[in-house]
Amino acid sequence: MCLKILSFFLPWRLRRKLLNKAFKYQIHPSAKIGLAWVFPKKLTMAEGSAIGHFTTAVHLDEIVLNKYSKIGRSNWITGFPSGTKSPHFKHQQNRASRLVVGEHSAITKNHHIDCTSSIHIGRFTTIAGYYSQLLTHSIDIIEGRQDSAPIHIGDFSFVGTNVVLLGGAVLPDYSVLGAKSLLNKAFDQVYMLYGGVPAKPLQPLPQDAKYFTRSTGFVI
Repeated sequence: MCLKILSFFLPWRLRRKLLNKAFKYQIHPSAKIGLAWVFPKKLTMAEGSAIGHFTTAVHLDEIVLNKYSKIGRSNWITGFPSGTKSPHFKHQQNRASRLVVGEHSAITKNHHIDCTSSIHIGRFTTIAGYYSQLLTHSIDIIEGRQDSAPIHIGDFSFVGTNVVLLGGAVLPDYSVLGAKSLLNKAFDQVYMLYGGVPAKPLQPLPQDAKYFTRSTGFVI
């Protein structure tokens, strides 16, 4: 704990070196963490990746940020690491508390991301707006126990503001989830607008849309 507190107040250049040496993290020299409390068991930050101010990311097995991926400010990212003595999730031997963000993808700000099970965000994808919840765990009322399932968000996808994604949800590649929607199942139709509570396919999207063909993640 002392090393964590110390690292928080160091200039970034020294902080990165301490995190890599003391915690065995793999943070690229061009990557950066702001004034944020980010301490998973394992952290990999590739070239140009970044985590913004006031984000908290704890109690996870792993966070992987690929090239030029971003996590914005004031996000709350937690999980339930594997290998504990807790009786929770003992029936899920292969569960991993992991967040993977693909290259050139972005999570904006003020989101709540529960990585009790893994969350995979594809390449060139945006978790946009504010106050979305990605929740991989819940209570199985039939079995009377905590249960979890992964969430997968595809490549070149767009997740609108203030949505909820539950464990087992899949948003396919080249698709959009409309604002305030609830995604609670796996879909497979690409180039599709999904929306509603619960979400369903609403209308096809043009395959030549510039969002789906861009070569850099940041949208101006």
